[in-house]
Amino acid sequence: MQKFAGKVALVTGAGGGIGRAVACALAAEGASVIVADIVDAGRDTVALIEAAGGRAAFVRTDVQSSADTATMVRQAVTRFGRLDIAINNAGIDPEVAPEAEWDEATMARILGVNVQGVFLCLKHEIAQMLKQGGGAIVNLASAAGVVGVVNKPAYTASKHAVVGLTKASGLQYASRGIRINAVCPGAVDTQMLQDNLADGVDKALVGANHPIGRLASPEEIARAVLWLCSEDAGYVVGHALVVDGGLTVQ
Repeated sequence: MQKFAGKVALVTGAGGGIGRAVACALAAEGASVIVADIVDAGRDTVALIEAAGGRAAFVRTDVQSSADTATMVRQAVTRFGRLDIAINNAGIDPEVAPEAEWDEATMARILGVNVQGVFLCLKHEIAQMLKQGGGAIVNLASAAGVVGVVNKPAYTASKHAVVGLTKASGLQYASRGIRINAVCPGAVDTQMLQDNLADGVDKALVGANHPIGRLASPEEIARAVLWLCSEDAGYVVGHALVVDGGLTVQ
């Protein structure tokens, strides 16, 4: 039996990487999925889901916009009838610079997407779930949400903030049937990782820095996300689940 049969989910940043893997995994387990992204690659995710026999719809969404995030949630209800699961995955990581070259505009952009984006998604998702009597939300943080990362002050701060939002909102809404948790991945084999590597650095070297000796696949992170959304995690609230191949316990 499909674990999420009859459920409706939305996934932000679902045009590729972890977001696409999560959207496809939810659909494979029976959920109807709103694929939200600011880029057209979200349509490709919908095509993959539909080709596998699932149900999905693309909604172009800038998570920094309250109007867009409200529309995203409204479209879930309009198209599929309700909202049971929300995965706030959209995020950016453009920052690799020595301390003396830290840039204020980059800081504002990272916090705008990674923190304000999650805040706005939570705002509208929670409002809908309260009307229904419950739901499950997973925010994508990072191993950088539990430790510091050299030369990434804004990204590290943003992911610590995501963990903080998760804990605070998780506490506030646990008694009202909404479970809110976070996943904190280590390095994942995605295009974002590749784009963020310094010149001459091979991604295999990044994976080798993890005790497990390799990068995570997006599908491995998706499995952790789906567990937090499921009844198997029904007593898990406000938790930041670290899925990092041992990176942060070194």
